[in-house]
Amino acid sequence: MRFSRELKTGIIVIGGILLFIMGFSYLKSTPIFDNSKVFYAVYDHVGGLQAGTQVTINGFSVGKVNDIKFKDSSGDLLVTFTVSNDFNFSKNSVAELYDTGIIGGKGIQIIPVFDQGATARSGDTLPTRIRPGVTELVQQKLTPLQNKVEDAVSNADSVLVNFNRVLDADTQQNLRESVQGLNQLIKSLQGTTNNLNTFLKNNQGQLDSAIGNIHDITVNFAKISDSLSNAGLSQTVRNMEATLADLDLVLKRMEQGEGTLGRLLKDEELYENLANASGELDLLLQDFRLNPKRYVNVSVFGKKQKDYEVPENDPAIEKDPN
Repeated sequence: MRFSRELKTGIIVIGGILLFIMGFSYLKSTPIFDNSKVFYAVYDHVGGLQAGTQVTINGFSVGKVNDIKFKDSSGDLLVTFTVSNDFNFSKNSVAELYDTGIIGGKGIQIIPVFDQGATARSGDTLPTRIRPGVTELVQQKLTPLQNKVEDAVSNADSVLVNFNRVLDADTQQNLRESVQGLNQLIKSLQGTTNNLNTFLKNNQGQLDSAIGNIHDITVNFAKISDSLSNAGLSQTVRNMEATLADLDLVLKRMEQGEGTLGRLLKDEELYENLANASGELDLLLQDFRLNPKRYVNVSVFGKKQKDYEVPENDPAIEKDPN
């Protein structure tokens, strides 16, 4: 059977078109006879995600990214990707954009959710989130540190400026004079130290003798203390304390008016009686001295005894003030 030239040409053209379509689909990572489910995800940025990147679930490749384009004038990006029909999950599952390596590659992984919601079907738009990569995490950690370093540098610069303002010509001259004075003081202290060392060296024997004498005095004092302790000094001190306590008790009782001395100190009536008795006794003694015949009358050889006459100025007789 022979084919005409036109039929051969048509077959070649159709075959070429099919090969072109298959090659174009392969380059776009969209197989022609693929029955995988198609899903959509919306991101504000994709960080370099490219068509043909694998889509994974729990680290296992289940599909590929087919297309990335702007969704609308807001600038959000619509990512189209396929997932194999071998695995079913809820439409509430999350399409997470993550870093695939340190160099900055991006990939999509499905975080499956198994709840009471409806099963994800081809054409659904899945919820999305972006997991920070290593670069973003490092940047987040370094940004506060960078701010602190900048603040520290700024503060250090302010301190240096203020320090330069303080260190004017007069201050620098004062500092130089202070340093010179400090050097002179150090030299003086060094000379004093040398003199002290010389003195100690020249009087080493006398110092040793003085230290020995102090040691002997200390030993003798310890012996005297032991002798006083053995002689019953502590018992004497205790007896003295007891005596002082008794004396203090007696004084307290006298202060409270107890006993004879206490009554003499506190009883005013007794004091007045004693004062009156003392006065009367003084009058009696004075009268006895002035008028002994009133109390003693001696008759010699039977001579008649004379009657006693009271003198005019008798101190024992109270005079009427009127």
